[in-house]
Amino acid sequence: MAKDKPSKLKARMPRGFADRGPAELAATRTMLETIRKVYELYGFEALETPFIEYTDALGKFLPDQDRPNEGVFSFQDDDEQWLSLRYDLTAPLARHVAENFDRLPKPFRSYRAGWVFRNEKPGPGRFRQFMQFDADTVGAPTVAADAEICMMMADTLEALGIARGDYVIKVNNRKVLDGVMEAIGLGGEENAGRRLTVLRAIDKFDKVGIAGVRDLLGAGRWENPAAKSGDFTKGAGLDERQARIVVATLDGNGGVSATGEGVQVEIAGDVGAAAALVSSDSFRQGMDELAEIARLVKAAGYEGRVKVDPSVVRGLEYYTGPVFEAELTFEVKDEKGRPVRFGSVGGGGRYDGLVGRFRGEAVPATGFSIGVSRLASALSYLKSAEQPEFGPVVVVVMDRDEAAHYMGLVAQLRSAGIRAEMYLGNPKNLGNQFKYADRRNSPCVVIQGSDERAAGEVQIKDLIEGAKAAAAITDNAEWRESRPAQFSCREAELVAKVREVLDHHGVPHGAALG
Repeated sequence: MAKDKPSKLKARMPRGFADRGPAELAATRTMLETIRKVYELYGFEALETPFIEYTDALGKFLPDQDRPNEGVFSFQDDDEQWLSLRYDLTAPLARHVAENFDRLPKPFRSYRAGWVFRNEKPGPGRFRQFMQFDADTVGAPTVAADAEICMMMADTLEALGIARGDYVIKVNNRKVLDGVMEAIGLGGEENAGRRLTVLRAIDKFDKVGIAGVRDLLGAGRWENPAAKSGDFTKGAGLDERQARIVVATLDGNGGVSATGEGVQVEIAGDVGAAAALVSSDSFRQGMDELAEIARLVKAAGYEGRVKVDPSVVRGLEYYTGPVFEAELTFEVKDEKGRPVRFGSVGGGGRYDGLVGRFRGEAVPATGFSIGVSRLASALSYLKSAEQPEFGPVVVVVMDRDEAAHYMGLVAQLRSAGIRAEMYLGNPKNLGNQFKYADRRNSPCVVIQGSDERAAGEVQIKDLIEGAKAAAAITDNAEWRESRPAQFSCREAELVAKVREVLDHHGVPHGAALG
């Protein structure tokens, strides 16, 4: 009777997650270190919070049903307390500040980097796990804190290699948006749905322009308006006067603006509409705050890099004042070769109520969050011609009985701060060892057979120069005669000669250990 074959487990990754290789990890590590230096230059200090929080600490994401499954990954501990993987880095910060409020300096300035998790349907470019890098100031009620955060983001993008003019930090104010909603009669909880539709229309201003926003504020908009074809997006159903008030706040050439010189509110042909806006305390306060931010930004020399832009609509409900967005303005090519803008790589805003949920009093706070993966993708377009990340120097094994001697060669290289490894696979086939070194993107290999060992020498093969020579040589005899980029040296010169190869190609290596 035949034995049943053991079942084979299928290797598969959960949807919405990703493995990350050494090149991506190295690029991310470099990027995070650059961001950290800018944040610390501004006086922010590191903080780390756990991946898991009590579910009720996540604010608006607390579910209405017995099992928390709206937006967050949740489970119960042995005390039947609901725990959730953090949705962002801001809610854990609010909990930390509230829990340690009396001992922390105020304002409390911190930065945090780490993974966050969303229990949402994954899609192209939409992951369930991704990294953020946040900076927040808690305990500062003045909009100077908001202006400073925006200026720091501008400096961060430039430190990462994004040229001035290829990005903009856009600033709006939730109070202005609330005032606009009041002026068009959409205040109150009963109008929450229509308000959301209006905000979504405003948020599409960069993509569809004023005409497209007008359509979305009214009956709706076709994907191809001229032909009335494609998908149709139902509009907010505003009348002409309501739409005019909303559009007036978006049109840069219109009569509603906030600059360092002050606030202007004027809607052509409708004095009553302008009066409706000005009569809103929320609108007036929000516009005054934007004007103050513009004044501070100009005084610090960031005018043009940080701009007031009334089309910015941040999605999270806990924002209470200024909101920001970092947008990359340079063009890249999509998969069909069409020019597109990369768009937003981070954002944030003021959230004066989030810490207060734990204390029963308002605690002013503002912060900015960088989407690390998205920004890293953008940087890859700018640095596509950069030298690749190189692997370690590989010491090949010609005689397995001399493993201890080869390990000694490796130790010399490592002691000098040079990444190195001895080949640990089956040493029988020398060709496979060279293939391994190629796959590791090694800059060079160290070779020592019995003859070289007896003479106290080693062979060093420069794989980078070898690849260049191989591309130019087509004749086998010429290849055998040239033995490109391979040379001998005394074993005592090993470290110095390997360093020469690395320096020639600009491969970084460390200082000697100890």
